[in-house]
Amino acid sequence: MPLLEFIVNILSTPAILVGLLALLGLVLQRKPIEDIAMGTIKTIIGFLVLTAGASFLQSGSLLAFGEVFNFAFSMQGVVPNNEAVVSLALNSFGTDTAIVMCLGMILNIVLARFSRMHYIFLTGHHTLYMACMLAVVLSVGGLSGWQLYIAGGCILALIMVLSPAYCQPTFRKVTGTDSIALGHFGGIGYALAGIVGKPFKGSRSTEEIKFPKRLVFLRDTTVAISITMMIFFLVVTGVAVARGLLSADPKQFSYLNELLNVGTETKTNWIVWALTSGMSFAGGVYIILSGVRLIVGEIVPAFKGIAEKLVPGAVPAIDCPVAYPFAPNAVLIGFLVSFVAGIIGLLILGLIDATLMPVALILPGVVPHFFCGSTAGVFGNAEGGIKGCIAGAFFHGLLITFLPAICMPVFTALGFASVTFSDADFSWLGILFGNLAQVLVGAPLLVICVLCFLAPIAYNYLAPGRSPGAENK
Repeated sequence: MPLLEFIVNILSTPAILVGLLALLGLVLQRKPIEDIAMGTIKTIIGFLVLTAGASFLQSGSLLAFGEVFNFAFSMQGVVPNNEAVVSLALNSFGTDTAIVMCLGMILNIVLARFSRMHYIFLTGHHTLYMACMLAVVLSVGGLSGWQLYIAGGCILALIMVLSPAYCQPTFRKVTGTDSIALGHFGGIGYALAGIVGKPFKGSRSTEEIKFPKRLVFLRDTTVAISITMMIFFLVVTGVAVARGLLSADPKQFSYLNELLNVGTETKTNWIVWALTSGMSFAGGVYIILSGVRLIVGEIVPAFKGIAEKLVPGAVPAIDCPVAYPFAPNAVLIGFLVSFVAGIIGLLILGLIDATLMPVALILPGVVPHFFCGSTAGVFGNAEGGIKGCIAGAFFHGLLITFLPAICMPVFTALGFASVTFSDADFSWLGILFGNLAQVLVGAPLLVICVLCFLAPIAYNYLAPGRSPGAENK
């Protein structure tokens, strides 16, 4: 179905999706054509800049660091990876995923309009991943065709408003406003990181770190990240080189061609590689922050039109890097602490007696620990300053280690061996509905999904404290 593929391609491309919503918001405000064109284009460019920064970060240093780290410390196990699960599942559930995604996005608007959670989820690729997971999980419960589409669309719409909702109490403190929300399916981890950070309320913020006069240049985020990551790369790469990395078979690595001088005419010294990789990391973060600032500056005013005309009170929920500019120091601290927690979590999993409880060894993937751990650090800092940032990010690092380990048997039972999702919302929803689908089969499972969707609407109209529709005025 080429038309369906085209629609899904648009809806799963965040830059275009957000650009279209900015266009709609500006048109509803009856802005001049030049303002509409400028706002729409700048929003799309902002997302493209953000995406370019994330890609540069991953291809330039983040994934390479993961391979060097695993070699240096002989890490073996499973790296949680959203894309790996989805790429396997789409082979058999491509059409189902597309329809569930489209229906879920429509029902998201319905929930935003008629429940007390007014969030419109704009992270398209996460919507696609969640739709794919729900299509697989619910099909195990005997649902197919229209039943699968309705059940999947209802649950997808629910998590699209629920995830920003439980993040918002802390995210409001991060941004200082309710005009923007966090749309990322690591939400439960961020919310819990904020709760863990609360007991440290009163601790100095990560952004108030005072440096000696001669080290005042470290207040520059890009410089601080560069120096930290260069040291990090030098130490880890040094250990890997001492253990024979440079003479290892290059075929076992995907991102170390430059370090191992594969296909290059000039040789790269490992120290030079470590230094440039550390600075590339900082460069990627810099690009991401620039893209986020561009998006936020355009999408919030544009969304005003949608909020006033179509869904009163609607709030755009945007990808997790939107949190980074509000606490850049917490971003770096959150990543490093979350990664350390991932290593400790791996050691704990390794100590569990396999005869009593067989569990998978979850390696600390640098991509989820960076994007999710950094966000958790920002949340912990908002609630409890530096101590809250460390505690929240550490808890989050353990969470995205143990949740994927618990979730993996569910996916193995569904026929996807040795793969699992990395982000917290995928894990808890997969564990819940994966087990539910094996107990409730067919119509009862469909009814449960529909009731889950209707519950927030019923609560809005029946619960005391608000008259129907009052919250939308």
